[in-house]
Amino acid sequence: MNSLDSTQVRTFIAASEVWKVEGDRLVHACGNYGKFDEFESASVTESFGLGEGLPGKSWAEARPIVMKSFDATTFKRTDVAASAGLTSAVAIPVFSGENLKAVLVVLCSDSQERIGAIEVWEERDGLLMLNDGYYGAAQEFEFVSQHTHFPHGQGLPGGVWAARAPMLMRDLGSGYKFVRADSAGKAGLTTGLGIPVPAPDRTTFVLTLLSALGTPIARRFEIWKARGGEEAEIIDGLCERDGPLWSNENARRISIWKGPLGRVLGSGMPVVETEGPGTAGFSSLVALPIYSGDSISHIIAWYC
Repeated sequence: MNSLDSTQVRTFIAASEVWKVEGDRLVHACGNYGKFDEFESASVTESFGLGEGLPGKSWAEARPIVMKSFDATTFKRTDVAASAGLTSAVAIPVFSGENLKAVLVVLCSDSQERIGAIEVWEERDGLLMLNDGYYGAAQEFEFVSQHTHFPHGQGLPGGVWAARAPMLMRDLGSGYKFVRADSAGKAGLTTGLGIPVPAPDRTTFVLTLLSALGTPIARRFEIWKARGGEEAEIIDGLCERDGPLWSNENARRISIWKGPLGRVLGSGMPVVETEGPGTAGFSSLVALPIYSGDSISHIIAWYC
């Protein structure tokens, strides 16, 4: 990413929240809602049963779900979301083997200026097809994506599928490895993060976050690889700020339970943290564990 004045740039994702399992319900664990105080107040006291609301639906169907618009039959907080200007959301279930650990929900708001994409790709008959996606104002790119499929190993989704691991892809508009490079360039998309989303029935799902300079998904991305369950090492990342992602002051490895990423490693749960020592000088952090079977293989982190 090129250097931009962070105070003048709005991120594509407007809010993030984590729902954890307690008994037979999902309850609020943590979240970052920015200035959406009313929506936050409605969220922290909410809970969802199996199949209820967006988090409950993702739990019941054991897959990531894109919701492009809200109505009271599928989204319990529709009125307060509308008041906040929130219009769409993506729910990402986190399974350890067959057991649900949590559901991460990211929420977006519509505007003519918001360019980006959050996509869910699903394997069907040996190809990855677009299950659904939210693209903001990138309508031409959305059309191209709806008519694109990926064989094993091709493009960002196919590469994640083949590697069974998260991947970062740079220079989407000019990169020969990005199948939709021409339409991505026209939309202003620059960076892609691909994330495997394991499902208990072994269906292949890949989540892609595609970022534009004007409304980036995040201002910093990191991919960490777990090492034996006790620590993790950063293996790739991008940041809008100059300088390396690790140095004498910023360690390349993190230990279990140390800082927000260490809590992910220790608890196996996603973490959303607002401004503090663990957010590297940014206003918020989202950290998502990626499982292989019942063990964490990677941690994805993005900072806004």
